[in-house]
Amino acid sequence: MTKSKAFFYFCLSFIFGIFLDSIIVVPGPLGLVFLIFGIILILFFWKRKKAVVVGFCLIFLFLGIWRHQFVEERIKSSKLVMYNNLEEDFVLIGTVVKEPDIREKNAGLIIKPEKVNNKKFKENGRVLAVINRYPEYQYGDKLKIVGKLKAPPVFNDFNYKNYLKKQGIYSVIYYPKTKLLERGSHKGVHSLIYAEILQFKNKLRESIYQNFPYSQGLILGAMILGDKNRIPQYLKEKLNIAGIRHIIAVSGMHIVVLSNILMPLLLGIGLWRGQAFYASIIFIFLFIVMTGAQPSGIRAGIMGGIFLLGQKIGRKSVSQRTILTAAALMLAVNPLFLLNDAGFQLSFLAAMGIIYLAPVLKNWLRFVFCCFFKNKNESNERAGVLIEIMAMTFSAQIFTLPLLIYNFGKISLVAPLTNILIIPVVCWIMIFGFIFALAGIVSPFLGWLLSFPCLFLLTYLLKVVDFFSKSWAVKSFGDVHWFWLVVFYLILGIFTWHLNKKEKLKFLNY
Repeated sequence: MTKSKAFFYFCLSFIFGIFLDSIIVVPGPLGLVFLIFGIILILFFWKRKKAVVVGFCLIFLFLGIWRHQFVEERIKSSKLVMYNNLEEDFVLIGTVVKEPDIREKNAGLIIKPEKVNNKKFKENGRVLAVINRYPEYQYGDKLKIVGKLKAPPVFNDFNYKNYLKKQGIYSVIYYPKTKLLERGSHKGVHSLIYAEILQFKNKLRESIYQNFPYSQGLILGAMILGDKNRIPQYLKEKLNIAGIRHIIAVSGMHIVVLSNILMPLLLGIGLWRGQAFYASIIFIFLFIVMTGAQPSGIRAGIMGGIFLLGQKIGRKSVSQRTILTAAALMLAVNPLFLLNDAGFQLSFLAAMGIIYLAPVLKNWLRFVFCCFFKNKNESNERAGVLIEIMAMTFSAQIFTLPLLIYNFGKISLVAPLTNILIIPVVCWIMIFGFIFALAGIVSPFLGWLLSFPCLFLLTYLLKVVDFFSKSWAVKSFGDVHWFWLVVFYLILGIFTWHLNKKEKLKFLNY
């Protein structure tokens, strides 16, 4: 057994430990049994590699259980939770620690408390303050907030409490009295750098929203700035019905587009391949931070980094071990992502689809494109990036489809067609969008002049969405039992394994 394969099993055991403790609270003595038995296997059977690997798997299983229990216990012991649902008003002084979540009619501020009722607060936990749209506050502002702390509610179809808990938010305060005490109190170099990134993001945002009509500006802002929460619910529903809501979330598709743009561009201006690689990695990192560092964005960044590394060293393969390692690292930081974050689940299912199904789809798409070009090399050259993006998108959608039906109870019937119509223009929207937004910062007139190609493509996108967002384009399933979710993924897994086996046999025969 290779070291990389053994490490793969260790990561899998760690993730399974978190999963096990998430669905059933594992008693402390049972967890210690896993640990002790694992140590015994390593000490007494150290000459047998398989026994040693099993021993370490049991230790990592224990570590996964322990990590989840540690986080849950820290939440329960937080003094902030004790203030929830009391009748009295609380005076809270704290700092805005994330970019404000601006919506149509209100804004959400994530506050790190420093004082509660004039007493210093050093415990863990954050507060979500839902305030009016105006006046506007920004990252780093120190505020005085007066109001009642509430426990996040649990709805019939959505566990809002768990959704906030994974972000370290244990209390919500609705429409409190707010007073600005200090503007932009940044502590530490990382805080200052993040503030500068957000300031640059706001300049891009102004450039976009000042030069585009309402709907087009919102779509572009979501695609390149991560402003998906600014999109009104009716437009989100239209995108859902049309089956292309994924274009407004930072995903592997966006990162692949950036990767395909950055490396040739940087090499074209005279940088060495190594320099272009590191510059591209830094740019993608800044892009992910700027768009909110969501799980989908982090996973996409890992995928993009692997893609760029493949370009640097001449290999473009993506390993499932790398993705699983990324999942284990993210869960080590926050184990609550596993069951409480649908975005995290969808991100890694999409990654698995890209790894296992995208290569097969690429070959099929190449065959289709070859039918339109007499010269096979010419077809591959013209359609290479498009095939890459379409294969990634379709494979990700296929692997996430069962979970989407389970969570939301509906499926878009027109998604394959709308994605064929939309995906080819997404990369150009991002390219023209970045060029226009950057130019708009330097010169408003130049930005306005360069906005026309992007405006044309966005208008086309919205026309497609309008046409295919009718009631006939969506099928509702109602509540789906988790048993069918397991069955769907078993069938999908067997089908994908069979396709990969056939492709491998074709390659060997060739």
